[in-house]
Amino acid sequence: MDAEAQESFREFVANRSSALLKTAVLLSGGDRHAGEDLLQNALIKAAGRWHRIDEPEAYVRQVLYRQQVSRWRLKWPRRELSVAEPPETGTDPDASGAAELRLVMRGALARLTARQRTVLVLRYFEDLPEGEVARILGCSVGTVRSATHRSLARLRALAPELAALGTAAAEQPPSRDYSPVEVRQ
Repeated sequence: MDAEAQESFREFVANRSSALLKTAVLLSGGDRHAGEDLLQNALIKAAGRWHRIDEPEAYVRQVLYRQQVSRWRLKWPRRELSVAEPPETGTDPDASGAAELRLVMRGALARLTARQRTVLVLRYFEDLPEGEVARILGCSVGTVRSATHRSLARLRALAPELAALGTAAAEQPPSRDYSPVEVRQ
């Protein structure tokens, strides 16, 4: 990679890594370390092809999705369990409902299968249409619809408290931290 390409890559990483990390963490079920690993691997792949990439962010996001899909397609998935809970960051009473919703949502997403989590992140966090999600996951639109439906049903079953928290958090301004997935009833 020449000096100009290196500088371009460094600028891209500096400007877009925080947004890409949020997506990677959500795809990893709220595990920040796994999300960092996922993003680092995607950036390594992008660095090797940097001079041929027309839309770098789209390329890196595509690599993130495909790597996550590859993880849950493995015959023997890694058997690691992250038990650390994120620390309380503040006592602002106005933001406590939104913070509680994020924590409950993060915990509920972590209990979903990797495939279910990936479908929900692509559909609701990334706000991709069903056709695009189907293309990324290599399946039909009908499969995406049914997987989304089953994933939301399982999310509701795993965390029924989301319905009560969602109404309280809806009255407060959104946080710039991890955006919760909208749970429709």
